[in-house]
Amino acid sequence: MTSPLDLCDLRTRVQAAVDAEMHVQRAVLAPVGEELGPLVDAVVRLIAGGKRLRAGFLYWGYRAAGGPDSDALVRLAAAMEFFQAAALLHDDVMDGSDTRRGMPDAHRSFAALHADSGWAGDSARFGESAAILAGDLCLQWSDEMYATSGLPAAELDRGRRTFDTMRTQLMGGQYLDLLESARGWDRLDTSSRIDSARNVIRYKSAKYTIEHPLLIGAAVGGALPGDIAQLSAYGLALGEAFQLRDDVLGVFGNPSTTGKPAGDDLREGKRTVLVALALDDADADQMALFEKLFGQPDLNADGIAQLRSVIADTGAVDLVEARIADLAAQSRSALAEAPALDRQAVDVLRSLVDVTTARTA
Repeated sequence: MTSPLDLCDLRTRVQAAVDAEMHVQRAVLAPVGEELGPLVDAVVRLIAGGKRLRAGFLYWGYRAAGGPDSDALVRLAAAMEFFQAAALLHDDVMDGSDTRRGMPDAHRSFAALHADSGWAGDSARFGESAAILAGDLCLQWSDEMYATSGLPAAELDRGRRTFDTMRTQLMGGQYLDLLESARGWDRLDTSSRIDSARNVIRYKSAKYTIEHPLLIGAAVGGALPGDIAQLSAYGLALGEAFQLRDDVLGVFGNPSTTGKPAGDDLREGKRTVLVALALDDADADQMALFEKLFGQPDLNADGIAQLRSVIADTGAVDLVEARIADLAAQSRSALAEAPALDRQAVDVLRSLVDVTTARTA
Protein backbone atom coordinates (compact mmCIF):
# COMPACT_ATOMS: atom_id res chain seq x y z
CA MET A 1 0.00 0.00 0.00
CA THR A 2 1.38 3.42 -0.99
CA SER A 3 2.31 5.67 1.89
CA PRO A 4 0.54 9.05 1.93
CA LEU A 5 4.03 10.55 2.15
CA ASP A 6 4.75 9.19 -1.33
CA LEU A 7 1.88 11.03 -3.00
CA CYS A 8 3.08 13.59 -5.55
CA ASP A 9 6.38 11.64 -5.45
CA LEU A 10 7.10 13.71 -2.36
CA ARG A 11 9.77 11.67 -0.62
CA THR A 12 11.78 11.21 -3.80
CA ARG A 13 11.60 14.94 -4.54
CA VAL A 14 12.54 15.88 -0.98
CA GLN A 15 15.58 13.62 -1.19
CA ALA A 16 16.56 15.24 -4.48
CA ALA A 17 16.28 18.68 -2.87
CA VAL A 18 18.37 17.53 0.09
CA ASP A 19 21.02 16.04 -2.21
CA ALA A 20 21.18 19.22 -4.27
CA GLU A 21 21.65 21.33 -1.15
CA MET A 22 24.39 19.06 0.15
CA HIS A 23 26.20 19.45 -3.19
CA VAL A 24 26.00 23.24 -2.86
CA GLN A 25 27.15 23.27 0.76
CA ARG A 26 30.03 20.89 0.09
CA ALA A 27 31.25 23.38 -2.51
CA VAL A 28 30.89 26.25 -0.02
CA LEU A 29 33.08 24.39 2.47
CA ALA A 30 35.64 23.21 -0.10
CA PRO A 31 37.88 26.29 0.21
CA VAL A 32 38.19 25.66 3.95
CA GLY A 33 39.97 22.39 3.22
CA GLU A 34 39.44 18.78 2.27
CA GLU A 35 39.57 17.88 5.97
CA LEU A 36 35.92 18.95 6.22
CA GLY A 37 34.82 16.04 4.05
CA PRO A 38 33.96 13.78 7.01
CA LEU A 39 31.87 16.57 8.56
CA VAL A 40 29.71 16.82 5.44
CA ASP A 41 29.66 13.05 4.97
CA ALA A 42 28.22 12.61 8.47
CA VAL A 43 25.25 14.81 7.55
CA VAL A 44 24.80 13.05 4.20
CA ARG A 45 24.59 9.66 5.93
CA LEU A 46 22.13 10.89 8.53
CA ILE A 47 19.84 12.74 6.17
CA ALA A 48 19.57 9.98 3.56
CA GLY A 49 16.18 8.30 3.50
CA GLY A 50 13.70 8.30 6.38
CA LYS A 51 9.95 8.79 6.61
CA ARG A 52 10.14 12.54 5.85
CA LEU A 53 7.34 13.25 8.29
CA ARG A 54 8.26 16.87 8.94
CA ALA A 55 8.69 17.68 5.27
CA GLY A 56 5.39 15.94 4.58
CA PHE A 57 3.47 17.92 7.18
CA LEU A 58 4.84 21.23 5.88
CA TYR A 59 4.02 20.28 2.29
CA TRP A 60 0.46 19.19 3.05
CA GLY A 61 -0.11 22.16 5.34
CA TYR A 62 0.59 24.39 2.36
CA ARG A 63 -1.62 22.29 0.10
CA ALA A 64 -4.37 22.29 2.74
CA ALA A 65 -4.44 26.07 2.50
CA GLY A 66 -5.10 25.74 -1.23
CA GLY A 67 -1.53 26.31 -2.43
CA PRO A 68 -0.30 24.44 -5.52
CA ASP A 69 2.44 21.85 -5.79
CA SER A 70 5.82 23.20 -6.92
CA ASP A 71 9.51 22.44 -6.69
CA ALA A 72 9.86 25.57 -4.54
CA LEU A 73 7.38 24.14 -2.05
CA VAL A 74 9.31 20.87 -1.95
CA ARG A 75 12.53 22.76 -1.27
CA LEU A 76 10.83 24.60 1.57
CA ALA A 77 9.62 21.28 2.97
CA ALA A 78 13.15 19.86 2.71
CA ALA A 79 14.35 22.58 5.09
CA MET A 80 12.59 20.63 7.83
CA GLU A 81 14.83 17.65 7.18
CA PHE A 82 17.95 19.67 7.92
CA PHE A 83 16.37 20.97 11.09
CA GLN A 84 15.55 17.39 12.09
CA ALA A 85 19.13 16.34 11.37
CA ALA A 86 20.41 19.10 13.65
CA ALA A 87 18.11 17.95 16.44
CA LEU A 88 19.21 14.32 16.06
CA LEU A 89 22.92 15.15 16.00
CA HIS A 90 22.66 17.22 19.17
CA ASP A 91 20.26 14.83 20.90
CA ASP A 92 22.52 11.83 20.35
CA VAL A 93 25.43 13.67 21.94
CA MET A 94 23.34 14.61 24.96
CA ASP A 95 21.97 11.07 25.32
CA GLY A 96 25.33 9.41 24.73
CA SER A 97 23.68 7.13 22.16
CA ASP A 98 25.67 4.60 20.17
CA THR A 99 23.60 4.08 17.04
CA ARG A 100 21.10 5.94 14.89
CA ARG A 101 19.10 4.23 12.12
CA GLY A 102 21.24 1.13 12.49
CA MET A 103 24.54 3.00 12.03
CA PRO A 104 27.05 4.40 14.52
CA ASP A 105 26.03 7.85 15.76
CA ALA A 106 27.99 10.73 14.29
CA HIS A 107 29.83 11.43 17.52
CA ARG A 108 30.90 7.79 17.75
CA SER A 109 32.10 7.84 14.12
CA PHE A 110 34.12 10.99 14.71
CA ALA A 111 35.59 9.51 17.87
CA ALA A 112 36.63 6.41 15.91
CA LEU A 113 38.20 8.63 13.23
CA HIS A 114 40.20 10.44 15.91
CA ALA A 115 41.37 7.20 17.54
CA ASP A 116 42.22 5.48 14.25
CA SER A 117 44.20 8.51 13.10
CA GLY A 118 46.25 8.66 16.29
CA TRP A 119 45.46 12.33 16.89
CA ALA A 120 46.17 14.13 20.13
CA GLY A 121 43.56 14.62 22.84
CA ASP A 122 40.49 12.72 23.94
CA SER A 123 38.71 10.85 21.15
CA ALA A 124 35.27 10.98 22.78
CA ARG A 125 35.52 14.73 23.33
CA PHE A 126 36.60 15.21 19.71
CA GLY A 127 33.67 13.13 18.50
CA GLU A 128 31.12 15.07 20.52
CA SER A 129 32.54 18.42 19.42
CA ALA A 130 32.52 17.45 15.75
CA ALA A 131 28.93 16.18 15.96
CA ILE A 132 27.81 19.42 17.59
CA LEU A 133 29.40 21.37 14.75
CA ALA A 134 27.66 19.15 12.20
CA GLY A 135 24.37 19.89 13.95
CA ASP A 136 25.10 23.61 13.89
CA LEU A 137 25.73 23.41 10.15
CA CYS A 138 22.35 21.73 9.69
CA LEU A 139 20.66 24.54 11.60
CA GLN A 140 22.30 27.05 9.28
CA TRP A 141 21.35 25.10 6.19
CA SER A 142 17.72 24.76 7.27
CA ASP A 143 17.52 28.55 7.51
CA GLU A 144 19.15 28.99 4.10
CA MET A 145 16.74 26.55 2.47
CA TYR A 146 13.77 28.36 3.97
CA ALA A 147 14.95 31.74 2.73
CA THR A 148 15.95 30.51 -0.74
CA SER A 149 13.13 28.06 -1.40
CA GLY A 150 11.91 30.02 -4.40
CA LEU A 151 8.46 30.80 -3.03
CA PRO A 152 7.46 34.49 -3.04
CA ALA A 153 8.95 36.53 -0.20
CA ALA A 154 5.50 37.66 0.92
CA GLU A 155 4.45 34.03 1.39
CA LEU A 156 7.61 33.11 3.28
CA ASP A 157 7.15 36.11 5.56
CA ARG A 158 3.80 34.68 6.68
CA GLY A 159 5.48 31.52 8.01
CA ARG A 160 8.70 32.99 9.29
CA ARG A 161 7.57 33.67 12.85
CA THR A 162 6.41 30.08 13.32
CA PHE A 163 9.64 28.80 11.74
CA ASP A 164 11.70 30.85 14.18
CA THR A 165 9.48 29.87 17.12
CA MET A 166 9.90 26.20 16.25
CA ARG A 167 13.68 26.44 16.28
CA THR A 168 13.78 28.35 19.56
CA GLN A 169 11.23 26.22 21.43
CA LEU A 170 12.90 22.97 20.46
CA MET A 171 16.06 24.09 22.25
CA GLY A 172 13.91 24.91 25.27
CA GLY A 173 12.39 21.44 25.13
CA GLN A 174 15.82 19.85 24.93
CA TYR A 175 16.87 21.75 28.03
CA LEU A 176 13.71 20.67 29.87
CA ASP A 177 14.54 17.05 29.08
CA LEU A 178 18.10 17.54 30.32
CA LEU A 179 16.84 19.27 33.46
CA GLU A 180 14.30 16.59 34.34
CA SER A 181 16.97 13.90 34.03
CA ALA A 182 19.20 15.83 36.40
CA ARG A 183 16.52 16.75 38.96
CA GLY A 184 14.78 13.40 39.00
CA TRP A 185 11.20 12.72 40.01
CA ASP A 186 11.49 12.09 43.75
CA ARG A 187 9.87 15.45 44.54
CA LEU A 188 6.84 14.79 42.30
CA ASP A 189 3.65 12.78 42.63
CA THR A 190 2.37 10.75 39.67
CA SER A 191 0.19 13.52 38.26
CA SER A 192 3.10 15.97 38.32
CA ARG A 193 5.40 13.39 36.74
CA ILE A 194 2.97 12.90 33.88
CA ASP A 195 2.55 16.66 33.45
CA SER A 196 6.33 17.08 33.38
CA ALA A 197 6.77 14.30 30.82
CA ARG A 198 4.00 15.72 28.63
CA ASN A 199 5.54 19.19 28.76
CA VAL A 200 8.85 17.75 27.56
CA ILE A 201 6.98 15.84 24.84
CA ARG A 202 5.26 19.00 23.65
CA TYR A 203 8.37 21.13 23.26
CA LYS A 204 11.02 18.51 22.50
CA SER A 205 9.03 16.52 19.96
CA ALA A 206 5.34 17.17 19.31
CA LYS A 207 5.56 20.74 18.10
CA TYR A 208 8.59 20.47 15.83
CA THR A 209 7.57 17.07 14.46
CA ILE A 210 4.01 17.86 13.42
CA GLU A 211 2.37 21.07 14.61
CA HIS A 212 5.02 23.62 13.63
CA PRO A 213 5.88 22.20 10.17
CA LEU A 214 2.16 21.95 9.45
CA LEU A 215 1.49 25.52 10.58
CA ILE A 216 4.48 26.87 8.68
CA GLY A 217 3.15 25.34 5.49
CA ALA A 218 -0.40 26.50 6.17
CA ALA A 219 0.69 30.06 6.99
CA VAL A 220 2.91 30.31 3.93
CA GLY A 221 0.00 28.97 1.88
CA GLY A 222 -2.34 31.65 3.24
CA ALA A 223 -4.65 29.61 5.48
CA LEU A 224 -7.33 31.49 7.40
CA PRO A 225 -6.95 31.97 11.19
CA GLY A 226 -9.77 29.56 12.00
CA ASP A 227 -8.21 26.82 9.89
CA ILE A 228 -4.81 27.50 11.44
CA ALA A 229 -6.36 26.94 14.86
CA GLN A 230 -7.82 23.57 13.83
CA LEU A 231 -4.56 22.49 12.25
CA SER A 232 -2.79 23.45 15.47
CA ALA A 233 -5.18 21.29 17.50
CA TYR A 234 -4.65 18.42 15.05
CA GLY A 235 -0.88 18.79 15.19
CA LEU A 236 -0.53 19.07 18.96
CA ALA A 237 -2.66 16.01 19.66
CA LEU A 238 -1.02 13.95 16.94
CA GLY A 239 2.46 15.10 17.96
CA GLU A 240 1.89 13.88 21.50
CA ALA A 241 0.51 10.59 20.22
CA PHE A 242 3.56 10.22 17.98
CA GLN A 243 5.96 10.67 20.90
CA LEU A 244 4.00 8.33 23.14
CA ARG A 245 4.30 5.70 20.42
CA ASP A 246 8.03 6.44 20.19
CA ASP A 247 8.32 5.98 23.97
CA VAL A 248 6.68 2.56 23.75
CA LEU A 249 9.00 1.58 20.89
CA GLY A 250 11.96 2.89 22.88
CA VAL A 251 11.27 0.16 25.43
CA PHE A 252 9.66 -2.64 23.43
CA GLY A 253 10.64 -1.84 19.83
CA ASN A 254 12.58 -4.08 17.46
CA PRO A 255 16.01 -2.57 16.71
CA SER A 256 15.61 -3.46 13.03
CA THR A 257 12.59 -1.14 12.99
CA THR A 258 13.66 1.60 15.38
CA GLY A 259 17.30 1.76 14.29
CA LYS A 260 18.39 1.94 17.94
CA PRO A 261 19.49 -0.79 20.39
CA ALA A 262 16.70 -2.57 22.25
CA GLY A 263 15.82 -0.89 25.52
CA ASP A 264 17.98 2.16 24.88
CA ASP A 265 15.49 4.44 26.66
CA LEU A 266 15.77 2.26 29.76
CA ARG A 267 19.56 2.57 29.76
CA GLU A 268 19.28 6.33 29.36
CA GLY A 269 16.72 6.59 32.16
CA LYS A 270 14.21 8.52 30.04
CA ARG A 271 11.42 9.84 32.24
CA THR A 272 8.38 9.29 30.07
CA VAL A 273 4.64 9.02 30.59
CA LEU A 274 5.05 5.26 30.20
CA VAL A 275 7.54 5.14 33.08
CA ALA A 276 5.45 7.46 35.26
CA LEU A 277 2.40 5.22 34.86
CA ALA A 278 4.44 2.10 35.57
CA LEU A 279 5.88 3.57 38.78
CA ASP A 280 2.41 4.65 39.89
CA ASP A 281 1.15 1.05 40.02
CA ALA A 282 4.38 -0.75 40.93
CA ASP A 283 4.51 -2.73 44.17
CA ALA A 284 7.45 -2.52 46.57
CA ASP A 285 9.47 -5.26 44.83
CA GLN A 286 8.86 -3.80 41.39
CA MET A 287 9.77 -0.33 42.61
CA ALA A 288 13.02 -1.61 44.13
CA LEU A 289 13.91 -3.37 40.88
CA PHE A 290 13.19 -0.26 38.88
CA GLU A 291 15.29 1.93 41.14
CA LYS A 292 18.17 -0.54 40.87
CA LEU A 293 18.20 -0.97 37.08
CA PHE A 294 16.60 2.07 35.47
CA GLY A 295 19.14 4.45 33.97
CA GLN A 296 22.09 2.05 34.18
CA PRO A 297 24.26 2.68 31.08
CA ASP A 298 25.52 -0.91 31.05
CA LEU A 299 22.08 -2.48 31.46
CA ASN A 300 22.16 -5.93 29.84
CA ALA A 301 19.48 -7.92 28.04
CA ASP A 302 18.30 -9.59 31.26
CA GLY A 303 17.93 -6.25 33.01
CA ILE A 304 15.98 -4.85 30.06
CA ALA A 305 13.69 -7.87 30.15
CA GLN A 306 13.04 -7.37 33.86
CA LEU A 307 12.16 -3.70 33.43
CA ARG A 308 9.94 -4.52 30.47
CA SER A 309 8.06 -7.02 32.62
CA VAL A 310 7.47 -4.42 35.32
CA ILE A 311 6.15 -1.91 32.79
CA ALA A 312 3.86 -4.46 31.15
CA ASP A 313 2.64 -6.04 34.41
CA THR A 314 1.63 -2.68 35.90
CA GLY A 315 -0.68 -2.02 32.96
CA ALA A 316 1.28 1.06 31.88
CA VAL A 317 1.47 -0.04 28.23
CA ASP A 318 -2.30 -0.46 28.00
CA LEU A 319 -2.84 2.97 29.52
CA VAL A 320 -0.45 4.60 27.05
CA GLU A 321 -2.10 2.76 24.15
CA ALA A 322 -5.45 4.18 25.27
CA ARG A 323 -3.95 7.69 25.39
CA ILE A 324 -2.56 7.28 21.88
CA ALA A 325 -5.97 6.19 20.57
CA ASP A 326 -7.68 9.12 22.28
CA LEU A 327 -5.20 11.65 20.93
CA ALA A 328 -5.53 10.20 17.43
CA ALA A 329 -9.31 10.64 17.69
CA GLN A 330 -8.81 14.26 18.78
CA SER A 331 -6.65 14.86 15.70
CA ARG A 332 -9.31 13.50 13.36
CA SER A 333 -12.00 15.59 15.04
CA ALA A 334 -9.95 18.76 14.62
CA LEU A 335 -9.65 18.12 10.88
CA ALA A 336 -13.37 17.54 10.60
CA GLU A 337 -13.97 21.03 12.02
CA ALA A 338 -11.98 22.75 9.28
CA PRO A 339 -14.27 22.41 6.23
CA ALA A 340 -12.55 25.17 4.24
CA LEU A 341 -9.32 23.18 3.86
CA ASP A 342 -8.46 21.42 0.61
CA ARG A 343 -10.13 18.01 0.61
CA GLN A 344 -7.21 16.04 -0.84
CA ALA A 345 -4.88 17.52 1.75
CA VAL A 346 -7.33 16.73 4.55
CA ASP A 347 -7.53 13.12 3.34
CA VAL A 348 -3.74 12.88 3.42
CA LEU A 349 -3.54 14.43 6.89
CA ARG A 350 -6.18 12.01 8.11
CA SER A 351 -4.14 9.10 6.72
CA LEU A 352 -1.05 10.45 8.43
CA VAL A 353 -2.74 9.96 11.79
CA ASP A 354 -2.41 6.21 11.22
CA VAL A 355 1.13 6.49 9.86
CA THR A 356 2.45 8.42 12.87
CA THR A 357 0.77 6.28 15.52
CA ALA A 358 1.34 2.83 13.99
CA ARG A 359 2.59 0.21 16.45
CA THR A 360 5.58 -0.65 14.26
CA ALA A 361 6.45 2.86 12.95
